[in-house]
Amino acid sequence: MDDDAGWRRRSSRTLFESPWFRLRQDEVTLPGGEQITYTLVDHAGYVVVVPLTDDGRVVMERIYRYTLGRTLLECPSGGLDGEDAETAALRELEEETGYRAGRVESLGSFYGSTGISNERYHVVLATELTADGRIRREPTEQMEIELHALASLRQRALRGEIEDAASAFALLLAAEHVGGRSAANMPGSAS
Repeated sequence: MDDDAGWRRRSSRTLFESPWFRLRQDEVTLPGGEQITYTLVDHAGYVVVVPLTDDGRVVMERIYRYTLGRTLLECPSGGLDGEDAETAALRELEEETGYRAGRVESLGSFYGSTGISNERYHVVLATELTADGRIRREPTEQMEIELHALASLRQRALRGEIEDAASAFALLLAAEHVGGRSAANMPGSAS
């Protein structure tokens, strides 16, 4: 830990490990001397891609999420797989949507669930898109590709209609980055 705030880990053990994450349990001494057991999800992180077309539309995925038993509208995303965020963004975008980006730009990285996980997600804006890539989806990636105006998605995120938090936040960051509060005046704002 960089700034342990007086917390001292006495021991650590792995309860479960998969290719995607590890469930870890630590024995910790708190600053006041109290001893606790802290269980957390150890995760390598992922990337969320906002693929923006030249006419102001975003390539989105309508994807079934087994954990929720529902289908959500999300930005393309996926694990870092040992790559930097920009490289992972290019890979995930092509694998999931068939689009390739000529340019990617980091919009920041964030922790999504700090009480139970060290998982960090990176938001990447992808532009100069072409639809000439090769789709290579995993069996669990049941999705349909849709294009929506960024201005419309921004409004939907603000109204809570984009339920995937990382996607909603990524869309708001992208809208601010490309046009700030005037996103409603961007090309494609009628969708």
